[in-house]
Amino acid sequence: MTAREEELVARLLLERQELIDEYFRDKRWKELLALVRYARRDVPTDLAATDPALYRTLRDQITRFFLRGGAAFSEERLEKIVGS
Repeated sequence: MTAREEELVARLLLERQELIDEYFRDKRWKELLALVRYARRDVPTDLAATDPALYRTLRDQITRFFLRGGAAFSEERLEKIVGS
């Protein structure tokens, strides 16, 4: 998966967080790994200057992801699963 594809899937899952459970159930580990990586990297700060509305939206979505338990996802564990 390219970096752009990872970003798009992460943004989709942040926007529609009800899909996270489906992706987990369907064992879509690559997509979940992309989400966790994106959320942990946080929103690029330069986006605040270039597109403040998108920056705020993504910040809110990432906050909601972590408040709903997103910190329980282990990036290292997902990498091992994806690698195997």
